Amino acid sequence: MKQTTKLGIVAALVAMVAAPMVPAAASAAPSPTGLAHGVGAHHGVGHGAQPHAAPTKTGPTSIAYVEVNNDQLANVGHYRLANGANAFDVAIIFAANINRDADGDAVLYANENVQRTLDDAATQIRPLQAQGIKVSLSILGNHQGTGIANFPTQAAAEDFAAQVSATVARYGLDGVDLDDEYSDYGTDGTPQPNQQSIGWLVSALRADMPGKLISFYDIGPASDALSSSSSTIGSQLDYAWNPYYGTYSAPSIPGLGKDRLSAAAVDIQNTPRSTAVSLAQRSKADGYGVFMTYNLPDGDVSSYVSGFTNVLYGQSTIHE
Repeated sequence: MKQTTKLGIVAALVAMVAAPMVPAAASAAPSPTGLAHGVGAHHGVGHGAQPHAAPTKTGPTSIAYVEVNNDQLANVGHYRLANGANAFDVAIIFAANINRDADGDAVLYANENVQRTLDDAATQIRPLQAQGIKVSLSILGNHQGTGIANFPTQAAAEDFAAQVSATVARYGLDGVDLDDEYSDYGTDGTPQPNQQSIGWLVSALRADMPGKLISFYDIGPASDALSSSSSTIGSQLDYAWNPYYGTYSAPSIPGLGKDRLSAAAVDIQNTPRSTAVSLAQRSKADGYGVFMTYNLPDGDVSSYVSGFTNVLYGQSTIHE
């Protein structure tokens, strides 16, 4: 993925932790900690009147990754169940990257499309949050030998976590998603993965971002390390999911129960609708608490989305 825009140097980003810089145009506050299904504005509030209850749903937390190089994040908010509840609970901006600077340190970068989405929070992010949809930023490697699995020291992991948490604060995001792909470990003599790196990062992020979401796309050397880590590391994650689209296989991370896992992985633009329905049926039968989808396109694919929401929530989906 081509990178042209730097999210900020280490010193500047760390400074933002103390004084978060939320764009002035983004005046609406992010939704409160914890998933709120279908939370929106109250209507009919007047003298002696009670607000109408916000529409809700019962079932797994639904995830929607959006490739913002091609599609608009805001479209996630146009999908509603028949009763008005949100079809999706978490929208993930795909994706920022881990680059390596001249000193060999990990630096958080965004390409022009990711940066545009962040800068346009007033129309791309805040409307989703106002509906009760959480917005996270995905982070993955960029073929430079640097990733979430090869921080050489705990201090290096904490430094990168500070950059991430400052960016979450600056743009008023609800969390971060970690993805151990495309790092090309060993490139130009960079370190190979180690067992401690992902644990250092997760612990540092949790310390820097209490109450924010931390999710994990269960792939790569970081996945192997987490599968054999202590439950104290896994318990600091909010969610993890199967990364192989069109398949059904739950991550195995000590400390993370099935209520916070997605065994299903659906690519909305490539997984057959019948397969998505089948994966939803299995997820519901097996009691998994998360259902992950990727590649939500612009426009209206509510007929596809209805296939799995009818199973998960007993309701079809409309595109408003």
